[in-house]
Amino acid sequence: MVARGPKGWVPERQDIIWIDCNPRAGREMRDRHPFLELSARSFNDRTSLVLGLPMTTADYNADNPFAGGARTGKTSYILCHQPTSFDWRKREAAPHPMKQLADGPFAEALAVLNQIVRIA
Repeated sequence: MVARGPKGWVPERQDIIWIDCNPRAGREMRDRHPFLELSARSFNDRTSLVLGLPMTTADYNADNPFAGGARTGKTSYILCHQPTSFDWRKREAAPHPMKQLADGPFAEALAVLNQIVRIA
């Protein structure tokens, strides 16, 4: 059984959470991965959805212009070109040991995402 978040826990913007990305199709990420949360806690709580960016430690992302880095020991690449939403309750999301992404890398990830979708 996969660990769930503590009772009453709701993901917050800028949190890094564990989420199961299966099922998947094509080049989408699969299995359980860290996920950078972009949506507000109030949205996440009310809808059971989280909107965010998957993260990976796959080294081939070092040259990916759409993958930002977050360092805590080994680099975790934030895949800014794969924004997605998941039902975090059904997928048994849980807090990741990294807890929250620092303000600087979070702003960098948002800037890369903005280059792709021009939301601001």
